[in-house]
Order: sequence, then structure tokens, then C-alpha cells
Amino acid sequence: MAAKIRKGDKVIVLNGRDKGRTGEVFEVRPADNKALVRGVNLVKRHQKQTQAQEGGIVSKEAPIHLSNIAYVGKDGKPTRVGFKIQADGKKVRIAKSSGAEIDG
Repeated sequence: MAAKIRKGDKVIVLNGRDKGRTGEVFEVRPADNKALVRGVNLVKRHQKQTQAQEGGIVSKEAPIHLSNIAYVGKDGKPTRVGFKIQADGKKVRIAKSSGAEIDG
């Protein structure tokens, strides 16, 4: 099944402690129905020092469920994502609120 939220999309958080914050999706985990959004759902982790990385307390993004984020349309408001099949047979994502194509 085609993904409604993809890497590189600008999304807004609908629920939780980061409600209303926006960010860019940099990883999607379809098996878990979760995504990582830059600057959203930050958690502190204690990191052990390695040769490549310094130790200490680091902030990193935790996965957020796909049902708690929504695609941000051209008008800056959250919108649902649908699909439309074009005349040439290509499947494209569309914003439900405006009907505008998202990609393609």
C-alpha cells in the first residue's frame, strides 16, 4: 500500500506534548506505523563514549505514530492525504482539503 506520509514531507503534530509543532520527516518506519520528525518528540538518552562518538546525555528524536501527525498543505494547515490515478496511469498523492497534487 502506498504511504501517505513520506520522507521529506513537512508535517504537524496533532496530539501529545508536541501538539502544534511542525517539522520534516527524515525517516519512516512502515512496519511500526511510526515516523521520525526533525525537532519533534525529543528525548534525552545517556550515551556511552565510543571511539567515534563522545559520551554524555544527548537529545534525539523518538518515533511518533503516523496517526498523530498530518501533512501540512500549501496553506500551512494540516490536511489529509488521498490518492488519484492520472490519465497516464500514474498514481499521485493529493491534499484532500485543496485537491492539489503533493508530488508528481
